[in-house]
Amino acid sequence: MNRALSLAVATLATYRLTKLIRDDKITEDFRDWVWKNHPPESTKVGYLLTCPWCLSFYFGAGVSLSRMIAPRTTEVVLEALAFSALTGMIVEREDSF
Repeated sequence: MNRALSLAVATLATYRLTKLIRDDKITEDFRDWVWKNHPPESTKVGYLLTCPWCLSFYFGAGVSLSRMIAPRTTEVVLEALAFSALTGMIVEREDSF
């Protein structure tokens, strides 16, 4: 995979991971548990789950580290996350019409 395409896939995967933790229904119980124990208005841990800039930095760093440790496995996971991100964007766009 060329560098530009690899960067685009990693970016979409980072976006999807951020949405997954910050917004998705499937992680709602986890977020509620964190916020109960670490309120976002008074703790950095709680705030982290409300901040897409913060989450994306940590997920991006994790993606980069994962590529160094297990590049082949990471690429497969990143591609799946990128497909999910693009599909979500398309569906949101269709729903806005």
